[in-house]
Amino acid sequence: MAAVASASSVSSAPWWRRALPHVLAVLFFVLLACLYFSPIVFEGKTLAQHDITQFQGGAHEAQEYAKAMGKEALWTNSMFSGMPTYLISLHFPGDWSGYLQKILTLGLPAVVANLFLALLCGYILLVALGVRPLVAVAGAVALGFSSYNLAILAAGHNTKSIALAYAPLVLGGVLVAYRRDKWLGAALFAVGLTLNVRANHLQITYYLMLLVVIFGIIELVAAARAGRLPEFLKRTALLGLGAALAVGVSFGRLYTTLEYSKYSNRGRTELKTPAPGQASATNPDDESTGVDRDYAFQYSYGVGETITLLIPNFYGGASAMPLGTDSNLAKAGLPQEYLSGMPTYWGQQSYTAGPVYMGAVVCFLFILGLFVVEKRTRYWLLAGTILSILLAWGKNFESFNYLIFDILPGYNKFRAVSMALVIAQLAMPILGALALSRVLRPRAKPQPLAPADAQQHPALAKAAGAAKVPMSGEAAALLPKVLYAGAITAGLCVLAYLASFSFDFAAPIDNELTKQGFTPELLGALRADRADLLRGDVWRGLLFIGAALAVLYFYLKGRLEAMPAAALMVLLVLVDLWGVDKRYLGTDKFQRETIAEAFQPSPADQMILQDPGLSYRVLNMQNPFNEAQTSYFHKSIGGYHGAKLRRYQDLIERQISNNNQQVLNMLNTRYLITGDPKQPVQRNPGALGNAWFVSEVKTVNSPDEEMAALNTLNPATEAVVDVSKFPQQKAATYDITGATIKLTGYSPDELKYTYQAPRDGMVVFSEIYYADGWQAFLDGKPVPHLRADYVLRAMPVPAGSHTIEFRFEPKSYVVGNGVSLASSIALLLVLVGAGVYASRRKQDADAPVADAPLA
Repeated sequence: MAAVASASSVSSAPWWRRALPHVLAVLFFVLLACLYFSPIVFEGKTLAQHDITQFQGGAHEAQEYAKAMGKEALWTNSMFSGMPTYLISLHFPGDWSGYLQKILTLGLPAVVANLFLALLCGYILLVALGVRPLVAVAGAVALGFSSYNLAILAAGHNTKSIALAYAPLVLGGVLVAYRRDKWLGAALFAVGLTLNVRANHLQITYYLMLLVVIFGIIELVAAARAGRLPEFLKRTALLGLGAALAVGVSFGRLYTTLEYSKYSNRGRTELKTPAPGQASATNPDDESTGVDRDYAFQYSYGVGETITLLIPNFYGGASAMPLGTDSNLAKAGLPQEYLSGMPTYWGQQSYTAGPVYMGAVVCFLFILGLFVVEKRTRYWLLAGTILSILLAWGKNFESFNYLIFDILPGYNKFRAVSMALVIAQLAMPILGALALSRVLRPRAKPQPLAPADAQQHPALAKAAGAAKVPMSGEAAALLPKVLYAGAITAGLCVLAYLASFSFDFAAPIDNELTKQGFTPELLGALRADRADLLRGDVWRGLLFIGAALAVLYFYLKGRLEAMPAAALMVLLVLVDLWGVDKRYLGTDKFQRETIAEAFQPSPADQMILQDPGLSYRVLNMQNPFNEAQTSYFHKSIGGYHGAKLRRYQDLIERQISNNNQQVLNMLNTRYLITGDPKQPVQRNPGALGNAWFVSEVKTVNSPDEEMAALNTLNPATEAVVDVSKFPQQKAATYDITGATIKLTGYSPDELKYTYQAPRDGMVVFSEIYYADGWQAFLDGKPVPHLRADYVLRAMPVPAGSHTIEFRFEPKSYVVGNGVSLASSIALLLVLVGAGVYASRRKQDADAPVADAPLA
């Protein structure tokens, strides 16, 4: 009766009073995001994000073209001699979901908005599940401030961060659809998945869908046992429609990405012979289109490193961490300037920006959830967490992960399997928040004794008047479970502390330090600092676990009300995570330099930019294939991107890296940036220009033969064509006397040439061949072209004076954008319909399906 009365009073309250807690929560999230990123909001600084800076370099040509021409450039020549802009910088006007994102981010600056979205979406998820606002705030803080969220922002992985931020909306939609209102749940799911997919980080979406599938399997079993299969299938079908709508809104982006993936280095090479430095060749019978196992599992989380979910510095934190003047290294005499970035990490990974830390309080609440949250939800989130950990182990658990890599559809497209811990990053805070909600349920206030009873039992009346809130039977049942969870979590910390005395804290990098002059005394001091970092975090974790345990203990004992108890838990979760996050994204990561100021032309750039040529290429000899500074100013042979064209990657590995000058010539490499102050630029006199006639076409029968032919090919006069790919082409010789060709018009996705030839001939263009989009025209009429020299375009041409045009007109962009527009309109209708339905729905319109509440 008390619950009914409470619900009635809430529903009869004015709308502004019902909305006030949510408005205050949103304002609190804005405040938190602004305070964390105060250098951006209040000091005008920017976050020094390596990947974002590199992105700006690679995207500059396309962005400048879009500003000048008012349309998208679908191709850029600024990186890797040319590639589509699908995964660099491309907008789809048919996708309207960007407007929804602008509304949700409240106009906040980029990274500030990312953190705010993570907090907001986590809050919406928990409120949708019936969690009270203050407890939902605690869960949202746990979701938003998980250390991985801030570490990836420090690295510049903004799309990954946004995809993660929207994940709770997707889960909220699934839970509401199956457990409460199928219509509102499906609408929330469609919106959440639309925004998640729009972020265009498919690996995060893939992991999110694994968590959804686990939930679906558990719900299916429960529905079958309860005889509710028809209802389960109806709700599943609604979610399927929501997923189709979400994919439809981003269809243009997904379709072009899918098309490109066939040609990118996320697929397998066509070559069967091993590249230099490889032990074996590609298996010719292997038809997989994914990445190699070694590449996929390069970043695998160590089995022992899983404890960093609870103790962040167990393995020393990030690859480089600052040490104070009271550190062992400082006492051993290491100069102060070296202490700002010491190799404290001693785990198995080759590099880490920081551990995945869930929070000591969150781990405690997660374990508590295994005792108090209803079975279906607890089993789902526990299974997701376990799967997450197993997948993240990668090569450290080969028997499982190699099997998953081979059989799980689409899984072999992704690398850095340690990223699978994002599943646990979602599951653990959700279960922890539900556990907190289960414990901090409002208690009925004790009723005063009737006057007659008070007169008959004066001692009882006195005790009732003096007592705090009495301990109910439910509280008495919960208290041992809270104590068990606290004991287990604290026990893990104690075991870690005891185990630390058996570690040697040696790291692979220690050998390099010795070679660089580190004495045995300094090396011993460094290892002592690693031990101190571990043990210090154990004590830190015990402090937070003890404080959280005390809050719940005093609440259950009736010494603390629900509201202040929830507020204290919010504070504990926030302080715990905030303190660790600042280790990896602190004030030292901010700078006053803007992106534009980061790209100041060097003396070498200034010299090259004096060249008035329409199009030529530049090779930066300093780290050419892992930087985009060159791409900002020039058409670069190199660049920075995780998904370059597969054939171009082959060319890098087998020809360019072996200093094949003829390959650089055919790529029209006019300038070399040397890094030598005395001669910063060298002009390459052998660069072949934008296009040229060849006197001989040689044919080969496989990609391997074509690649091998480049070892001795003279591209100025010869071209090699693989007839297994272009059977129409025959070996031929041509008289090219008097034949000339010139580039007369350039834009990123449209090239114009004029040529004059006394006889029929073959022209090779110093442009990257890409079958799905580039169209060739001779005097305005479409004509076929082919691939030559492994990566370039070629075309047989008739005698006379003619014009040639190449236009990049991929059908996938046009079709995809049309589907996105239609789906955007449908999503808008769904949002309007959901709003009308929610405003008219009565309280009992759609009773919960679950046979038990979530918390």
